[in-house]
Amino acid sequence: MKSKLIKSSERGAANHGWLNARHTFSFAGFYNPDQVHFGMLRVFNDDIVAGGMGFGTHPHDNMEIVTIPLRGTLEHKDSMGTHSTISVGEVQIMSAGTGITHSEFNHNKTEEINLLQIWVFPKLNNITPRYDQAFFLPEDRKNAIQTVVSPGREENTLWINQDAWFSLGSLDEGKSVAYNIKRNDNGVWLFVVEGSVEVNGIKLERRDSLGLSQTNEISIKADSNTEFVLIDVPMN
Repeated sequence: MKSKLIKSSERGAANHGWLNARHTFSFAGFYNPDQVHFGMLRVFNDDIVAGGMGFGTHPHDNMEIVTIPLRGTLEHKDSMGTHSTISVGEVQIMSAGTGITHSEFNHNKTEEINLLQIWVFPKLNNITPRYDQAFFLPEDRKNAIQTVVSPGREENTLWINQDAWFSLGSLDEGKSVAYNIKRNDNGVWLFVVEGSVEVNGIKLERRDSLGLSQTNEISIKADSNTEFVLIDVPMN
């Protein structure tokens, strides 16, 4: 088994006033040759956006982009004609494909929003751009792992153009759960949203990340009430 631990304090930091961003992987002005990507997982940003502020219209292509609000509501507009809001409990996915422009703003004018923005390299390039979002019941991940994104158009999940699975988990203190990696050449990236856990005996605190590869199963034990994001992604 190979492991890659990135502590919260080792992430890149960029505070633009309206945006306070933490970058797990090299992004924008942050570059660390040891933190460029994990297999096909390229970007994992933890963003806090001030009230009424956001990202103006900008382009993407050939990237799978997943957004998970942790606090607040995000307003999204894109060149496909989509105009929507995404709130806590929802997950958004956008296949940039041949090219798309979009904007993202904090829907609340006075309160901050906190969101995760995650980019995965696509399996097929130059597909038709698309957008989707869905709400996932929190009780379905209580002391369990809830899959929210998958490549096989599985029931009650969002589809991704990659052999990757995104899951959410919420464990009470002392509870454990096992996760079987979906494909032989995949690895797992786990990000602790809140709380603290042990993953295959490795301790992680709030906002720490751990990548594990060359293994078939991982064990997650909560040292306190914990919420996490788990990404099962090809390594090559």
